Amino acid sequence: MSARLVPAVATRTLVTTSGHHPVTHMSLLARRRAAAYSPWTEPTFADSTAGDLVDGEDLVVRRAAVQALGPFNGTIVVADPQNGRLLTVVNQKLADKGGFQPCSTIKLVASLAGLNEGVIDSNTLLRVGTGRRSMTLTEAIAHSNNPFFYGVGSKLGFEKIEQYAKLFGLGEKATDRPEEQAGTLPEEGPSEIGMMTVFGTGIYLTPYQLASLVSAIANGGTLYTLQHPKSEEDIAQYVPKVRRQLDIQQWIPMIKPGMMGAVEFGTARRADFDPNDPIFGKTGTCTDTRSPTHLGWFGSFNEVGSRKIVVVVLLTGGRPVSGPVASGVAGAVYKALAEENYFGKMPGASPLALISNPACCR
Repeated sequence: MSARLVPAVATRTLVTTSGHHPVTHMSLLARRRAAAYSPWTEPTFADSTAGDLVDGEDLVVRRAAVQALGPFNGTIVVADPQNGRLLTVVNQKLADKGGFQPCSTIKLVASLAGLNEGVIDSNTLLRVGTGRRSMTLTEAIAHSNNPFFYGVGSKLGFEKIEQYAKLFGLGEKATDRPEEQAGTLPEEGPSEIGMMTVFGTGIYLTPYQLASLVSAIANGGTLYTLQHPKSEEDIAQYVPKVRRQLDIQQWIPMIKPGMMGAVEFGTARRADFDPNDPIFGKTGTCTDTRSPTHLGWFGSFNEVGSRKIVVVVLLTGGRPVSGPVASGVAGAVYKALAEENYFGKMPGASPLALISNPACCR
């Protein structure tokens, strides 16, 4: 090769396991840089417990959550849906941040809004792609189908989506923690309104806000201010604080089969479905372009036994992060607590009674 094309200083013979092969410093550095390059600004793995204050937390729940999260760079929020008490917050610094794109967890808002506005009902079939393929709400939630919820959002329009997002607590503080930064809602919708109900485009959600909304679904419509006790005295004097009552009781039985289906046969299968200890949940996976970071969400609750909890997982980082992975983390929390008999499971409880639409679980 001509020295005019490759400067002599850049050429050198390196010995490899296969013998002598000329490699330039320039090409070697370029390959190293390419291998080291990542579009993600947040690491996938980190110490997610550093700086947490645990006085006043339920240490049984915290231990289960910390073990389930493991090395992931994320946060777990566990709440009691019956009174709004935060049982543990792992990685409080991350949870207190000013919100992340909700990804497909926004489909819970879209489902309740669509049902209340008469855009859909439990039997509505919407086309989800080319051909004659159609899908019901149960299937759409379970499989997190984007075309279905794009259609719902397009029919609702920006003002209705914004109205229901505010009603369900998005854009406002959800806890009594002074460190919490509320997420935000957009002043105007994106060019494609349907993207708001597919990935939550323009919306920034906090793990607390998702925990508050999921708690309201779990308890029948009460939106609590989530409170984080700081001591045993705080626990002894705990008094629930109701922000408002949501008139969603009639719609909850229509979305629960899809949330249960997500864990049984849909996007949240890694939560390890057990028919004796059913979990209801919704995953979310997308890229928050502000950072940028890949996100994996899972908002969930259980409904067997005398003690019910809400578990919200948010993972941040690179491509290994996803909603299905987050569901596996949440599943590990439920499993560890079940092994501790934390839920005081009552014998003879059957999840079949919780399913309003048997077609959900084929």
